[in-house]
Amino acid sequence: MNLREHRIPEEMFAELARGGGGTAAVTCLAAAQHSKHVLLVRGVLEAARACGHPEAAATRRAYDLLATIQRAHPGVVNAVVRHPAVGAWARRTIKALESGDPEAAPARLAALAAVAAIRSGTTCDIDVPAVEGVVTLPSLGQAVLSPTVSCVTVQCDPECAEVAAEGVIVRIPADPRQDAPGWRGMRELSAETDGTPINVVIDDIDPYRMPETTNMGERLTQAEARRWQETLHRAWGLLVRHHRTTADEVAAAITVLTPLRPPALGQSSSTSRETFGCVALSTPPDASTLAVTLAHETQHAKLSALLDLVPLTMPDDGSRYYAPWREDPRPVPGLLQGAYAYLGVTDFWRRQRHLETGQARVHADAEFSRWREAASMVARTLIDSGRLTAPGRTFVTEMARRLDGWAGEPVPAGARAIGEERASLHRARWLRNNGRADISPVPPPAGT
Repeated sequence: MNLREHRIPEEMFAELARGGGGTAAVTCLAAAQHSKHVLLVRGVLEAARACGHPEAAATRRAYDLLATIQRAHPGVVNAVVRHPAVGAWARRTIKALESGDPEAAPARLAALAAVAAIRSGTTCDIDVPAVEGVVTLPSLGQAVLSPTVSCVTVQCDPECAEVAAEGVIVRIPADPRQDAPGWRGMRELSAETDGTPINVVIDDIDPYRMPETTNMGERLTQAEARRWQETLHRAWGLLVRHHRTTADEVAAAITVLTPLRPPALGQSSSTSRETFGCVALSTPPDASTLAVTLAHETQHAKLSALLDLVPLTMPDDGSRYYAPWREDPRPVPGLLQGAYAYLGVTDFWRRQRHLETGQARVHADAEFSRWREAASMVARTLIDSGRLTAPGRTFVTEMARRLDGWAGEPVPAGARAIGEERASLHRARWLRNNGRADISPVPPPAGT
């Protein structure tokens, strides 16, 4: 598995700082993330060997099979290694091996080799560890056998694939996205508007799909999956026709959606720096909400990938700041993530408000007004914090300049008042819960 050096050209860096970048920038960042995953997968092999782990030999065999398949089918192996959960699994396995954690299981690398063999039609038999009879094949699906099973054999050839243990055989369907006896497939969602497609996998089974998330959702029912498909179809049409650069970035960055449990109010969504390309979200209520969620989380994905190449903030010194979109005080790295995400959200509502009428227009104007002010205030806080690197200061200054360019765009007084009221209520609530002398000052309400 070959690597290359990754650099961000100056103009691309500036475009990213302005909140955009388009397909070219996201493709560049995604390529760097692929290299990161390749290094992590190799790191599992090296860490298992270095600590003399009992599964080191099995890990070596799995890695060698993966490398052999790559020589004949590089695209297949690249797609398997890029799957978001693979990076999280590899990183955590390396840390477990280095710390001597007895739960470390590097031989699960065999699951990646098995997926590559199945997708490429390579003839092979390979042993794959199971957890209480469950075998997760990243990006493909999950086989469920007896809870006593700790290891299975995946057998495949160009015609079929099956998972076998203790006399039980689970046959993987010709279309692995489909469920079958003992098999849970990773379903796909797709949409196409004006010749522009998007294809994503619903990963609602991999234990590494969104690490450390406490509100992971259950596996979607078929009816729920159909609802997600219908909402994606409408949201994608909205993005392609009216937010084209955002649509291009979403299509290039996001490959996986994973469900979250619904909150008491509104919608939840998140991304993880460990799982580039995956967006976790509760069921979106409508197309507009899904569209702005994808815009928001793609911003997080872009920035997280960029941070692997260019350090924008200094090490955490314990300082905490007010973020108008959070209930807790935030360190500078978290503050930057939020400001960058809401730069994208502001840009979405800036365009979307001109497509709406009635109360929907009022809502869109209020969102544009509120997040324009919030992101601008936080950008200034970041610049004044003294906790940005030189590239980070350049980046945030460009963010602030973009927001300043929108400051003069008129918003109806009623919508602006709604945005200001929501911002004031959040600020007051935050101060009640967090207002302490060591927290960086919160700006006064607008107009005071």
